Amino acid sequence: MLKKIECFIQPSKLDSIKDALFDAGVEGLSVTDVRGVGRQRGYTSGEKPKKKVKFLPKTKLEIVVDEEIVEDVIAVIKKLARTGTIGAGKIFVVPVEDAIRISTEEVGKSAIF
Repeated sequence: MLKKIECFIQPSKLDSIKDALFDAGVEGLSVTDVRGVGRQRGYTSGEKPKKKVKFLPKTKLEIVVDEEIVEDVIAVIKKLARTGTIGAGKIFVVPVEDAIRISTEEVGKSAIF
């Protein structure tokens, strides 16, 4: 079965995570620059919280992998994305029903690898 890993990380962590993911067997990924807010409402440690929500820049990674390497991929992201402070990010894992490579019409795992 295929799994989609979506994670939100600090933009400064992207290069090291990307390199480690390819070393861990990831064949491809998508990256999007996003802005978001979590429980801290956009305020970092040391800032005085205000009522106004402050959106912070994040980087979103979307990765589809075989379930056999999901735990390895998560371990890489957790290790390298960790900052020790609030706002380091989130990881979500969801099942992928199917995948189709448009150019060759391959379906399933062969469309990913």
